[in-house]
Amino acid sequence: MRTGEPPPTVGDVLSALATGLWTWDSAAETVTLDAEAARLMGLPAEPTTLTQAGARARLHPVDWNEIVSVVQLAVAEDTLAEVRIRVMDDRGRVLRTVRSRSKPTFDPVRKSFELIGTIQEVTEPSPETAARAPSVTGDWRRSREAFLLDAGRALAEARSTAEVLRVAAGLAMPGFSPDGLAVFGVEADRLTVIGHHGHNQGDEGPFTHMPLETDYPAAEVVRTGRAVYLSSPEDYKGRYPAAWPLAEQFGRQSWAFLPLTVAGRTMGAWMAGFTHPVSFTPDERSVLTTVARMLAQALSRAGAAETERELTDGLQRTMLPTLGPEIPGMSVAARYVPTGGGLQVGGDWYDMIALPSGRFALAIGDVQGHDVRAAGLMGQLRIALRAYASEGHPPDAVLSRASRFLHGVTNDSAADFTDLRFATCLYVEVDPVTGVLDIARAGHPDPVIRMADGTVLVRPTPGGLPLGIDPDADYPTTRLVLEPGETMLLCTDGLIETGGHDLDTGWRRIRTILESFDARPYEGEGEGQGAGGLNAEGPYADRRDPGGPAIGGLRPGRQEAGGDEARGLEPGRVETSRLEVEAGGLAAGGAEQGDLTPRGPRPTALAPARPEPTGLAPGRLEALADALVQGVHGPSSHHTPGPLADRREDDIAMLLLCRESEGYGRGDTTAVRPPVRRTALTVAQAEPEHIAGARQQVRELLHDWNCDDQVDSAVLLVSEMLTNVLVHTDADALLVAEMTGDGGKRRMRIEVTDTSDDLPHKRQPGELASSGRGLVLMDMLADAWGVDPRGDGKSIWFELYETPPPDSSNGRLVS
Repeated sequence: MRTGEPPPTVGDVLSALATGLWTWDSAAETVTLDAEAARLMGLPAEPTTLTQAGARARLHPVDWNEIVSVVQLAVAEDTLAEVRIRVMDDRGRVLRTVRSRSKPTFDPVRKSFELIGTIQEVTEPSPETAARAPSVTGDWRRSREAFLLDAGRALAEARSTAEVLRVAAGLAMPGFSPDGLAVFGVEADRLTVIGHHGHNQGDEGPFTHMPLETDYPAAEVVRTGRAVYLSSPEDYKGRYPAAWPLAEQFGRQSWAFLPLTVAGRTMGAWMAGFTHPVSFTPDERSVLTTVARMLAQALSRAGAAETERELTDGLQRTMLPTLGPEIPGMSVAARYVPTGGGLQVGGDWYDMIALPSGRFALAIGDVQGHDVRAAGLMGQLRIALRAYASEGHPPDAVLSRASRFLHGVTNDSAADFTDLRFATCLYVEVDPVTGVLDIARAGHPDPVIRMADGTVLVRPTPGGLPLGIDPDADYPTTRLVLEPGETMLLCTDGLIETGGHDLDTGWRRIRTILESFDARPYEGEGEGQGAGGLNAEGPYADRRDPGGPAIGGLRPGRQEAGGDEARGLEPGRVETSRLEVEAGGLAAGGAEQGDLTPRGPRPTALAPARPEPTGLAPGRLEALADALVQGVHGPSSHHTPGPLADRREDDIAMLLLCRESEGYGRGDTTAVRPPVRRTALTVAQAEPEHIAGARQQVRELLHDWNCDDQVDSAVLLVSEMLTNVLVHTDADALLVAEMTGDGGKRRMRIEVTDTSDDLPHKRQPGELASSGRGLVLMDMLADAWGVDPRGDGKSIWFELYETPPPDSSNGRLVS
C-alpha cells in the first residue's frame, strides 16, 4: 500500500487471509455467508443466505450441537465463542475443518441469539492419526466446558437410578463420544451390571455376578480405585487376555474404565467404549474423570432416595391394615396417599376392626406431625385402639382409653422428645344388619353422608378433645342410621385442605365430587352382579322392624311423623292446611288429637310404580374412592385451587362405607321404595349453638329445591321451632327432616319433637311484642302444618310442596 492511498476494506483483508464472514440469526433461522465463507462451506464462492437447516446439513451433526453449547457458554460469560467445525460434502465425508470465532449476543425480547464471526480453514489430523496426537487443541476446551456444565445439570436433576442411566446414555462428549456405556455396581464380592447402553439385551449376562478377583478391567478398577485406559485392541488383549474374548465381540477400538467414587469409597465402575481409536490425552482423561465423578454422585443420591422411599413405603404399608372380609349388604373402600413433602411417611391411618358382638368398627385418625415419630406413635395408637375395641367397649370408652394411652406415651417420652403430640380420631361402630352407626369423635372432621339420590350432607357430631391432651376427656356418642343406598365418607384433613383450601372451600370441593359422581354401573355390568344384592325376603316394606330400637328418634324401616306408604298420612294423625286455618278450624291456637281433619284439595307425594334404583351400583365404591383422590391430588385438582397462598400438601387417609341399595338386586324382580331423603339430629338444652348446624342441614337437604323462597322459609321455620323448644321447655329437641317424591313434585316434611306436654298456642302478638309469632309464621309460610300430642311429649311439624320449575320457553309453569 502506497503512502496516501486509502486503507483496504475489512472485506479485502479477510479475503486476502482466506477468512470468511458469517452471521447467524436464530430467531429468523437464517445463516448469511460472504463469498469466502460460502467457499469454505463447500458452496459456490458467492454471497448467499442459507436456512438454519441448510447450514446444519453442511456440518457434522456432533459439531452443530457443540456450537449451540459453546454459544450459550459465551453469552453467559460475555466472551468470544471459539469452535472447530467439520464441513461435510454431499456424500457425508469430511471436506475440511474450519475454525470459527464469533461474538454472540442474546435478545431478551425475541429470546434468540445473533452471531457475527469469521471462519478459516485449519489443518485437522485424520482419524488414523488422532490416536497418536500429543494433545487436543485448545479450541475444544471451551466446548468441553459447556458439555460438562450441561452434563452436571442433567445428572443433578435425575431422581432415580433409571433416570441417571438414561442421562448417562445421552451424553455426547465433544470429539470422542463413546457409543457403548456400562455401569457396574458391587454386591458383596461380586460385580453386577446396573445398566448399559449401546449393547443388545442379554449381552450383560457374562458380566453379571462376576467375582472381583476376575482379570477384568472393571473388576480391577473396583479393587484398586484407579482408572484403566485401553487405547487399542492390542492393549486390551495384552493386559487382560482372559477377558478379551468377552470384549472382542463388540468390535470396539478403545475403552475407558473409571472408578465411581463417593466419599472415598469405590461403589462401582463406569465403562466407555469407542468405535474409533482414542489416545486418551490428558484433556480427554480429565473430561472422563469429571463425568465419572458426577455420575457417581448422581447414582449415590438416587440410590439413597430410592432406599428411603422403599423404607418409608414399607413402613407405611406395614402400619396400614388390610380391609377385612366382605360384609353382607355393605362394602368398604379405603385409600392412603402419602402426599406430603419430606419423608413419605406420617401419622394418618385407618383401620377396620371385627367386634365380639358381630358388628365391626371403622377408625380413622391423624397423629400430629409428618415424620418418623408421628408414624411410630400412629402404629402404637392404632394397636391400642384395636385392642380396646376388641374387648367390646363402646365407642366413647374406646376413645377415652386411647386418649389416656397416648397421653401416657407422649409424656413418658418427654425426656427424649421435647414436643408433645396429640391425635384426632373418628370411631364408628357399625351394625351391618340395621345400618346403625354409633359415632364418637375426637377433634376429627365430621363424617359426610352421600344419600341415595346423590345429595351430600355433612353430619355434625358432638365430639371431645383430640386424643392425648386430657387423659380424663369424655367423648359423647352419636347414633345415626345409614339408609340403603347411602355412602358414608370418613377422611383426614389432607383430603379437605390439600391445594390451599380451608375447611369451608375444601368441603365444597369434596361435595362437588360426590354429587357429580356417576353411580350407575358400567355398561355391560348387570345389576345383579356383585356382593350384597337383594335378598329373597321381599320388598322393603315387608322387611320393616317396628319393634326395633329407636335410632335418633327413628326406628329402622319405620315411617314416623305422619307417614303413609310414601310418607303420607297415618289414620288419626292431626293435620292442618292453610285453607282450614283461614276457615277458623284451629281453636285456641292449639291442636289436640282428633280436633281437625284435612279438607279440600291437597298435593301428595307422587312416585312412579317402579322407580329407578338409587345409590351406588355394585363395584362403583372403588371408583368413587379413586375419583375423590384424583379430584384432590390428581391433575384435575390444579383447576380447583384454594384461597390460601400455602399450597403445602398433607397425607390423605380415607374410608368409604356403602350400604347397598335394594334397587340393585339379582334379576331386579322386586319393587323398590320411592326415593326418600332424610336427616335427623338432636339439639340439647345446653347446646343452642347447634341450631345453626340444623339450619345448615336443612339447607343442604334442599340444595336442589326449585323455589329458593321456600328454602328460606324452611330454614326460618326450623330455627323458630328449635328455639321455642329450648326457650319454653326444659327438654331437648329432636329434628327429623324428610323429602319424598320425584323432582318437581316433591314434598318436604320437617318435624320437631320434645318431651314437654305443654302445647303451643296461636296468638295475635302486638306490634312491639317480642314473642308469639312462631305459629303465625308457620301458618303464613308452610303449605301444611300441625301439632301432634304424644304420650311422652309432642311433635310440631310443617310441610312444603315443591312447585314445578317454570317452562324456559314461555315462562309458564309446567303442568
